[in-house]
Amino acid sequence: MLARAVGATPWGIDALPVEVEVESRFGLPGLQLVGLADAAVRESRERMRSAIRNTGIELPSRSVVINLAPADLRKEGNHLDLAITVGYLAAHGQIPLASLDGRVFCGELGLDGALRPVRGALAIAALARSLRAREVLLPADNAAQAACLAGTRAIPIRSLAEAVEHLTGAASLEPALPAGSGGELSFHPDLAEVRGQAAARRALEVAAAGGHNLLLCGPPGSGKTMLARRMPGLLPELQHEEAILVTKIHSLATDLPALGLITARPFRSPHAGVSTAGLIGGGPVPRPGEVTLAHGGVLFLDELPEFRRDTLEALRQPLEDGSVSVVRAKARVVFPSRFVLLAAMNPCPCGYHGDSRHDCRCPPSRIDSYRGRISGPLLDRIDLQIEVPPVALRELQQRAGESSAAVARRVGQARERQRKRWAAGLRLPALGEPQCNAFLPASSVDELCRPEPAGRQLLERAYDKLGLSVRAVHRVLRVARTLADLGDTLEIAAEHVAEALQYRLPSEPSR
Repeated sequence: MLARAVGATPWGIDALPVEVEVESRFGLPGLQLVGLADAAVRESRERMRSAIRNTGIELPSRSVVINLAPADLRKEGNHLDLAITVGYLAAHGQIPLASLDGRVFCGELGLDGALRPVRGALAIAALARSLRAREVLLPADNAAQAACLAGTRAIPIRSLAEAVEHLTGAASLEPALPAGSGGELSFHPDLAEVRGQAAARRALEVAAAGGHNLLLCGPPGSGKTMLARRMPGLLPELQHEEAILVTKIHSLATDLPALGLITARPFRSPHAGVSTAGLIGGGPVPRPGEVTLAHGGVLFLDELPEFRRDTLEALRQPLEDGSVSVVRAKARVVFPSRFVLLAAMNPCPCGYHGDSRHDCRCPPSRIDSYRGRISGPLLDRIDLQIEVPPVALRELQQRAGESSAAVARRVGQARERQRKRWAAGLRLPALGEPQCNAFLPASSVDELCRPEPAGRQLLERAYDKLGLSVRAVHRVLRVARTLADLGDTLEIAAEHVAEALQYRLPSEPSR
């Protein structure tokens, strides 16, 4: 007898369908599993046999062949256990063949028949919806998250016995209800704890409001990392479409429990020793890197010059295109990577260049070499570049500044203006794409970021005198648009252009 069941295997941030074909026939007892399966999938044979025995189902000894189609797609992980097992039972007459039609199966089996959670519940739900499946059978720990995707009927399964009862009609299981928010919700430190640093605080607010990249440069102890750690508290929660995509990415790429939709924007801070594949993504079966895990949120690179040069240069494509293309011999996977780059660095190797309270021990050639680790093309993609000087003692004794909540209200209002602008006059972004000024398409910059005549003249003088690139001009205009949104003004005035240029061109400390 031949049975067919549909399972899923992860691929990038999506899941691809796998048709499990099981043929049971008279012959010498044995089981063959074919179809380019990795070790974890091949071991599912032993998990399946033990789970069936411990569920109390007796099967005759027959010759069985299990094929995982398509044969040229590499299958990995623990996602196919349930699909293989229900196909095996249907081929032996324990489950009606018709009950497998229109259903997608996914889950890892324990030896006792219990169903364990797997990565990528939302991706599997999206696959089931695209296949127009009537149901997707998932482990109970995954079903609530999968149900967050509209149009998905996710059936929570706790054991193989429950799956058999549901498929035979002995018991009918109700679909799971959508889970609430969860995942990476955490406490964020308050911006009010930062004393002084008015210019850096302002730059942080502008970066949060418009989704602009920001570089903080200053000596040790000036508060660069302290400021950066307060960025998540300034950002609004993810919109529903953004939350779907962010949760889909994290549920496939990490081993976090499937608590529900992630509504807090991601904040990723990889160590300077991260590999290029770890930052950008890669592997035999491509997996997303830190730039994709930061999609919709912030990627913080502390001690920027300490990262490998080739790793930093690999950031140029995601910063410009908002996506990463990972190409392998037999596959090409595109990962989303719309994030705010937040970076911090010292002005020199010893850290005290330009600090009046400490002597810098670095010769000019070493300072130039240190700063040269960050290439001009990469700096050209960073909208805001600001120096963070040491804090004076009198500033430490001042009253606390604005709280994160107060700044976040202005950021939220500015982002709402941007969202309405996207909805009114721009092409609709892809599902889950942030709608910020920093990501305005170049074709819309001239129309939506047109400054007043005085501001236009100021920009023209800066372009000629300072040798700005066309990319830099567009980024200055996007920042000026954000400054106008923060001020709740429709027109971009000369003062907005001047402030945007000031962030673009940090002063050079004297040697």
